Amino acid sequence: MSRLLIVVARTNSERYEWFKSVFGDDSMVEIIFDRRQGERRQHGVPVQLERRIGDRRAQDIDYELERMGYALVKRSTP
Repeated sequence: MSRLLIVVARTNSERYEWFKSVFGDDSMVEIIFDRRQGERRQHGVPVQLERRIGDRRAQDIDYELERMGYALVKRSTP
């Protein structure tokens, strides 16, 4: 079974409220604001050992957020 995650651009509160009003009671849909603020690691600071295995983001949603103000992400439930 899969769930749907709707990520809304943080500057688009009206769209966020609309999604909440439409899907607020649906347990298979989660609506969140985009919390990303760029890379957390500061560039220019040398790293002795790279501990990250990879990017946790399974899907690049930057284009959708910029163009439409939201992005849809399909998530599998454990």
